Amino acid sequence: MSKAFKGVINLGVTDSTPDWDPYAQPQAPKGAPNVLFLVWDDTGFGSWDFFGGPIEMPNMSKLANNGLRYTQFHTTALCSPTRAALLSGRNHTTVGMSCVAEATEGFPGMNGHIPGEAALVGETLSDRGYNTYALGKWHCVSEDETNMASSKRNWPTSRGFERFYGFLGGEANQYYPNLVQDQQFIDQTADPVSVDEWKKGKDGYLLTADLVDRAIGMISDAKQVAPDRPFFMYFCPGANHAPHHVPKAWADKYKGKFDMGYEAIREKILAKQIKMGILPKGTELSPINPLSDVRSADGKPSPPMSDVRPWDSLSDDEKKLQTRMAEVFAGFSSYADHEIGRLISYLEETGQLDNTLIFVISDNGASGEGGPDGAVNENKFFNSVPSSVDENLKLLDILGSPGTYNHYSTGWAFAFNTPFKLFKQDAWEGGVCDPMIVHWPAGIKAKGEMRDQYAHVTDIVPTVYECLGIDLPETVKGFTQWPLEGTSFKHTFEKPKAKTAKRSQFYQMLGTRALWRDGWKVDALHPSSPADWGHFGQDKWALYHTDVDRAEIHDVADQHPELAAELVGLWYHEAGKFFGLPMEDRPTVEFLSTPRPQVAPPRDHYVYYPNTLEVPEAVAVNIRGRSYIIAADVIIDGSNAEGVLFAQGSNFGGHALYLKDGKLKYVYNYLGENEQVITSNSDVPKGKVVLGVAFEKEKLTTPPGSDRPSACIGNASLFIGKKKVGECKGMQTQLGKFALAGEGFNVGRDRGAPVTYDYSGERPWKLTGATIKQVIADVSGEAYVDVEREAAAMMARD
Repeated sequence: MSKAFKGVINLGVTDSTPDWDPYAQPQAPKGAPNVLFLVWDDTGFGSWDFFGGPIEMPNMSKLANNGLRYTQFHTTALCSPTRAALLSGRNHTTVGMSCVAEATEGFPGMNGHIPGEAALVGETLSDRGYNTYALGKWHCVSEDETNMASSKRNWPTSRGFERFYGFLGGEANQYYPNLVQDQQFIDQTADPVSVDEWKKGKDGYLLTADLVDRAIGMISDAKQVAPDRPFFMYFCPGANHAPHHVPKAWADKYKGKFDMGYEAIREKILAKQIKMGILPKGTELSPINPLSDVRSADGKPSPPMSDVRPWDSLSDDEKKLQTRMAEVFAGFSSYADHEIGRLISYLEETGQLDNTLIFVISDNGASGEGGPDGAVNENKFFNSVPSSVDENLKLLDILGSPGTYNHYSTGWAFAFNTPFKLFKQDAWEGGVCDPMIVHWPAGIKAKGEMRDQYAHVTDIVPTVYECLGIDLPETVKGFTQWPLEGTSFKHTFEKPKAKTAKRSQFYQMLGTRALWRDGWKVDALHPSSPADWGHFGQDKWALYHTDVDRAEIHDVADQHPELAAELVGLWYHEAGKFFGLPMEDRPTVEFLSTPRPQVAPPRDHYVYYPNTLEVPEAVAVNIRGRSYIIAADVIIDGSNAEGVLFAQGSNFGGHALYLKDGKLKYVYNYLGENEQVITSNSDVPKGKVVLGVAFEKEKLTTPPGSDRPSACIGNASLFIGKKKVGECKGMQTQLGKFALAGEGFNVGRDRGAPVTYDYSGERPWKLTGATIKQVIADVSGEAYVDVEREAAAMMARD
């Protein structure tokens, strides 16, 4: 009870005076605006038409034309860190989110657990009479807390949001998202199209449309009860993060518009940006490989995955592939804009749009995670496996369909980040300078104007608080609050030439680092992970006068050595102040696979049951790079038994044991490019039986030109009872995860995208004609017969 009781209590209620104030729900002031954060993913400064780019965004353009565009808005360069900074108003390292939530390291600045002392904006506004909703991507909870056994303390519903519908991790298959409603995994409400249906232009489930439907429903649910109660909505569609999944017609809309290539289109974008007043006259284009001549202290070059291939060096087939990748990405963005337009139209039709304070941002710059050639399966990047052009060309005609997990190349990342250097994951402007719109007709008189003041994602919450006339509470949920680290830019709404209130801004991301102060910026000459350079103390630094050199072209450190040294010293000071150390630049597969705390310690034996929710990969049995045995304890009812016994992963990387045509089958799908199937040489018998697979590791293999292994090779054997009924010698298995998010371990069905299209029946390919008692996974190194015996013993006990 936050308020003291001021009534009168006597012996009888008729002689007493009640006081409801301590017990009443909080009420927002009359006329308080709604607040809407629209957070796009991986969208560079030069992507959208209202920032000079080639992608048509009529609904976002409508907001821009009736609001303000900020041309020097900055983020942290990566997903989780930007979202944590946005929601808290503090630097990403201050709140423990120096990297993505899957890559925590156990230090104050990199642990993936936003502290209670840094209350999120939803926690503050829910105590001020707001309904609070989160939809789409969350990515602010560490992997060890994304399962049904873990604490839900950092799920949206525990961090100030009354309702949540979306996904917890960093990305989602738009056709098969790993959905969560409030605090439980749920299945999607409809089936997506097949690849053949996609080719024919048929409609099916897509995530963005689902999120918009839910968003409108959440607002309506409350408004029909309390029409004047304001809401805060955090809407994060997952677009434009890979995979770039989109209906074919939306991709086809851009046919021919990228044929000129990524270098030529940069020139067009820059010219338009200058003409529109988004960039000052004289702004130049950065080179496409700006760190090509930079070496580490021990002579290492920049990682080749960040290279851009000159357009003229590509073959005709490669140009065709690259062009289609850009068309698909552009269509994906325009499609998402179309769907989000329904939410904007709903607010307008219900008379709420004018008094809704809307911030539209991207969480970082365009992504270079597709590598120099682009990718049809983005998970290769997270397994440190490069894509090949020949492999990508085979899937040219189905890019954007359920048959691909696609990502464009580094060349297009540079183009969509015009005019800046590099991309997502980098503290250079290509990673941190992003588009922002502020739309609030009831509170901002200016329409369609530009604002050039320097701003950072940490500044949005302080701006919201000033617009609402509230202060950060001293305590939230019993936690004494740390000060906000952002600064409000509300004063710029009506004063286009006002100076920014921000004096300096600290940047640190995956080995890259920078500091901005009063129009000057220092950048360490150090590429981002997977550089594996280390030796951070020996880095050289460049100095840029970004007020006039927005693209960081002219290094003037030699002309202003004292200023450069002062700003570098200030970086170290702020790194200490904001928990910005230590730094990380190891290869992706290494830091994503680093052992981290779990709700239960890793063990040799795991037992899974049917009719349960999916077990996320982070807490499921870890078979990466090791021998394993997985056995299902089953009762076969008849000869028509079919379906999945267990499945983990998807058609872009995963494995599954299943029944088909009376046979036992096992598939290991290596990164979507090598589907290795074993079929039993005898039928599965009726009655009680143990069905399983055993993989015996032989060696790790390293691709040519690399010093790091990319696969585990061994022999897989299929068993019915104790009898070996099939084998695959030289089976190739992954060393990295099957997915960055979602696609966990399922028993009796394959909940998401299928590991193989060889299954019988329809999604989710449930087991029929048989009953599973349990599935046992063993990674202890024991012989197969020991696990078979254990399964038989378990069956006998029951």
